Amino acid sequence: MTTVKIKRSGGRIVEVSADGHTDYGEEGEDIVCAALSSVIQTAILGLMKVASIPIEYKILDNSGSLEFRLPKDLSEKDRFAADMILETMLCGIADLNEGFSRFIKLEA
Repeated sequence: MTTVKIKRSGGRIVEVSADGHTDYGEEGEDIVCAALSSVIQTAILGLMKVASIPIEYKILDNSGSLEFRLPKDLSEKDRFAADMILETMLCGIADLNEGFSRFIKLEA
């Protein structure tokens, strides 16, 4: 099971972590793990490449761990962009969690 933790401050997402393998399918063929990873990694790319927000992130493929956090001193413009990207990410994760709750645990 993959556990996804969403940390908020002042109602806004500031940190995300995902840990573990979903075990929906065999390694390399696990569509649930691939979908979840794609949603989270696309949010990271959106923050960095579209919104130009310098986030701190760490991906450990062997353990199935991924985490990132936003800088604390974002401008209101950057914070708004981050909110749109991260709340959209959360919609995708929540949708996957709804359909595959035996494989994904969402703590939001």
